[in-house]
Order: sequence, then C-alpha cells, then structure tokens
Amino acid sequence: MTTATHEETLGFQTEVKQLLHLMIHSLYSNREIFLRELISNAADACDKLRYEALDNDAIYEGDSELRIEIEHDQDAGTITLRDNGIGMSRDEVIENLGTIARSGTSEFLKQLSGEQQKDAKLIGQFGVGFYSGFIVADDITVRTRKAGTDASDGVEWRSQGEGEFSVADIELERHGTEIVLHLKEDAREFADDFRLKSLVRKYSDHIDVPVRMPKIEKAQDEEGNEIEGSETTTWETVNEATALWVRPKSEIDDDEYKAFYKHVAHDFSDPLTWSHNKVEGKLEYTSLLYVPGRAPFDLYERDGARGVKLYVQRVFIMDDAEQFLPLYLRFIKGVLDTRDLSLNVSRELLQQDPQVDKIKSALTKRSLDMLKKLAKDDEAYQTFWNTFGSVLKEGPAEDHANREKIAGLLRFSSTHTDSATQDQSLADYIGRMKEGQEKIYYIVADGFNATKNSPHLEIFRKKGIEVLLLHDRIDEWLMSHLTEFEGKAFVDVAKGDLDLGEVEDEEEKKAQEETAKAKEDLVKRVKEALGETVQEVKVTHRLTDSPACVVLPEHEMGYQMRRIMEAAGQPLPEVKPILELNPEHALVARLESAEGEGFEDLARILLDQAVIAEGGHLDDPAAYVKRLNTLLSA
Repeated sequence: MTTATHEETLGFQTEVKQLLHLMIHSLYSNREIFLRELISNAADACDKLRYEALDNDAIYEGDSELRIEIEHDQDAGTITLRDNGIGMSRDEVIENLGTIARSGTSEFLKQLSGEQQKDAKLIGQFGVGFYSGFIVADDITVRTRKAGTDASDGVEWRSQGEGEFSVADIELERHGTEIVLHLKEDAREFADDFRLKSLVRKYSDHIDVPVRMPKIEKAQDEEGNEIEGSETTTWETVNEATALWVRPKSEIDDDEYKAFYKHVAHDFSDPLTWSHNKVEGKLEYTSLLYVPGRAPFDLYERDGARGVKLYVQRVFIMDDAEQFLPLYLRFIKGVLDTRDLSLNVSRELLQQDPQVDKIKSALTKRSLDMLKKLAKDDEAYQTFWNTFGSVLKEGPAEDHANREKIAGLLRFSSTHTDSATQDQSLADYIGRMKEGQEKIYYIVADGFNATKNSPHLEIFRKKGIEVLLLHDRIDEWLMSHLTEFEGKAFVDVAKGDLDLGEVEDEEEKKAQEETAKAKEDLVKRVKEALGETVQEVKVTHRLTDSPACVVLPEHEMGYQMRRIMEAAGQPLPEVKPILELNPEHALVARLESAEGEGFEDLARILLDQAVIAEGGHLDDPAAYVKRLNTLLSA
C-alpha cells in the first residue's frame, strides 16, 4: 500500500448528518449487531465475486478461497474486518458509501436473471447496514479494490460520521474490502477476542463463508510449560459456515438434528420429534421445528421467551419471532429462514406483512401435523401431553380454523379408565360410544376425585356410558370453545336437562314422566321452603345413589370457572342452581313425610349437600352443621 493520492473530501448525499444521528442513536436498539451487519455485507461481497467468476474465474486473482477475517487491537481500540470478495471501484465507493440507504446488493439482485436470483445467497437488502458501524466507532476507514483491476486502483474511504467523507486512491495488493473501526471509549469492550467470537457465533454462525480470527499459540517444553517468544499465529474458523436447515434432509442424521436442537433451544435433553420442511413457489422459506421433551421454566409467564429463531438468508434476525406461531404452540422451538419478509431498516422488527400471516398459518399446520404424527407413539405423546397438554388446551379458543385438528390431539381422563392420567383421545371415546349415543358427555370439577365421584355420573355408570372427567383449571374455558368433534356435540352432564337420547328406551322415559307427575306436590313444597335460593326444583332420573344434586342452567358458567374468575377479582352475578331430587332415595321419602320446620331443615340439608358434592361453597356453613346435627339427634 502506497501513500494516498487524488484525495478529495465530499459531502454525503441527503441530509446525512441528521440521518446518521438517527441511525446511530435510534435505529438500532442493540449495539452489538454492528458486527452482524458488517459480516453480512462481507458475505455479500464474496457471493458477488463467486457469481462474477462463473463467467471469468481470472478475477479470483489466484485466491479462490473466499473468507472473512476479523482482527482486533485492544490497546489501540480497533476492530478490522476484511474479505476477499468483489471489492469496489472509486465510483462505487462514492455511490454506495456516499449515499445512505442505497444498497449495492439490491442493485446487484436486479441485474440477475430470475433463476440466479433464486439461488443467490445474498443477505443485505437495505444499504444502511454499513453505517451501523458508527454505533460503536467514531472513525471508520474502508480500503477496497475491485477484483480484476490493477493494484493501483485501490480506494480508501474515511469518515467520522459527521456529514462528510474523504476518498483517496491507494495501492492495494489484495482485492476485496477492509474496514477498520476506531472504537468509541464506551465501546472498547468489543475489541475483545472472546466477545467477538461469541458475537460471530450468535449472529453469523450459519453464513456459508468462513469467518476467521487469529489464534496465538505458544510452544511447550517437555514439562508442559509455555516457551516465551515461541508465539505463532494461525487462523481459526469461528463460525460453522454451514446452515443445517438448508442441507437436504437425506444428508442429516438424527444425531445432527438433536445436537442442533440443543444449540437452538439451549436445552440439554433430546427433542421428542422434529419437522424439517422446505417450501418453494409463491412463498419460499425453510423451517426446522422441534417439540421439546421438557417444559421451559417460563412456559406460563406472560413475557416468557417464545417463538422460532428468524433468519433471512442464514443471517440471524430475531431470537424469539413469536409472530410465526400462535400462543398455544409457544413450546415449539426451531428456526425459520426466508427471504420473503419486509424487515425494517434495522432488520430487527417485522413490518406488517401478509406474508407473515401466510407463513404463520403454514407453520401452525406443520406443527399440528408433527404432533399428530407423534401421537402414533403412545409413550412419546404421553410425555408430550404431561408436559404441554394444558398449553395445547388453549388452542380451540385461539385458533378457530384448526379447532378440529387440535381437538383430535387433546387427551382426557375418563370413566373408561377411572384414572387421573389424561390419556384418552376423543377418537377413542367415539369408538367406544354405545349404540344410539349421539353426544360426547363430560363433567368439569376441581380435582380428579371431585369429578370421579360426582353424583352426576351415577346414571352414566349404571348404563355404561363413558364420561370425560375434566379436572384441569383450564378445562371449563376449553369446553366453552369446543362445541363438537366429528359431528358429535359435547354435553356437560352437570348443566341443563339430561338427555341420553336413544340410549333410554320409551318405557324408561314414560316411567320418568309418571314419577315426575306423582311427585309434583313434593316439588312444590320444597320450592316454597327454599324460596329464592334455588331457581327450580324437579325430580331427576340422573341419580341412583345420591338423594339430590344441583344442576346449572345449560349456558351458565360452572362453579370451577366462577371460582377462578372471582379469585382474579372479577365480580360475577349470583347464579341460582336447579335442585334435582332422587325420588327413589330414602332421604327424599323421609322428606316427603316430614312437616313444618323439620321439612324445611331437611330440604336445606339436601340442597347444601348437593352444593358441597358439586364443589361449591356454602354461604352459611354453620347453619348447615346445626341443621345436620338436629337431624342426627332426632
């Protein structure tokens, strides 16, 4: 390199001083991404040279091993980044580095044919990435020479980001571009070997141009002690220089997929399954999605990390791009790499883009298909369900379009097994339905034992009709959004009138009507005794062992959901239950023969017992105990 000649000082085009100030202080929220931007530009330059060399490999100038090199000097406070890519001429330097928001890459893309554009692994699309260097540097020097030109055609560009820059001709033996950042005092932390390597691995690990940094090694004597003065410097490749997700699936084995998951998810355990997919056509992207084997600690935190890692042409853009998956699939981990997105100029935030919605829809279906495939392995799916089942239950309320798919993936406890383990699917339930049964019956309560022992199940157990036992806190909310599955309507056995359809024959129905008619006087007396505490009193055929039960109106909020809402400080209007009496029970027969105060006390005892059995709370427990003691001592 010789002394600079033909030096001139020029002003930036556009109102650069203000624009640079905006970019440096406002555009980028994270200072460390300057290295990502500069590496991306260097990778672009290498890709451009590779394309140019397809027609004329002489422009490699005998150096066809494309690479990016990063050096640092902590004492001087400098970072030097160089590449042996295409480089720039003097006019290109003035045009590209003298005009903010002019992208050489964008211009290059316009000149490529359609097929070349599709294959070009170009990253920069904005033309402002270079100026991110001023976030950490108060002086930047660029030395560059276009490949295939004479050494005397080198160019040096310098600026302090204050509205003007200087350009001079220099002698430069190697083609490509070298950028020297003179760091600000508060940014000297970046002139550190470990920090730079970690940033390269974080943001540019999968750029397919090797990023190298010098590594100093010392020779050792026979005792293993380092020998002073024996330092030798070698170049170490810091990034992987390959993106696993862009490789053909046939070339990747399971161990590589698992290792990559641990890298992406920061998890020490293996994933349960994964789905690797490349989409071409109107929308082009590659996705690699994983189902973890264990839940992260922040799964239920409102501000917890969620979403996939977003890459654009293998350049890391966003760590938790939650725009591409619905909230109920927040446990899915993985990467999305696409070129079809509108990013803002800092590459940090997604613009409002219909492509985002299309990709989200596609990734949602891909995730649900992945879970459906996993469900064929009972043991693996049970592991998934035990870990993430309550999260997946949020799906029917959030994703109407995929409600049927999600419903097929749900698992429940059931009277078929009488086990607290949620391992029965809706398809299993339908396969076991009795002849003439047209509905899917379920009950919701706090805790498994409360559901399993509910008096509402008595008639179902007698007739051998299976009932789903829902005991998660989210279950009633789930069922308010899940109305049917495969044409079968869901029915809460604790709400509204009980209709067993064709499971009951005409004789049974006729006998029930006759019993109801015979007990009209009793029903009337009980309603008068209980007054406004109940909405209605009737005889029931849903009980076999219990004397009474309370039923809520069909569309009324259940006791479990009411308690959750009230605990959250949400005031709710009072709901009056329907009291149903078992005409065959001894206590009801005793009630029928009672008179006066004894009749009222026994009626209220039956009501209170029914509320307790339902998981409700009594307004006056002491009064209930007093009445019960009076009855027992009579």
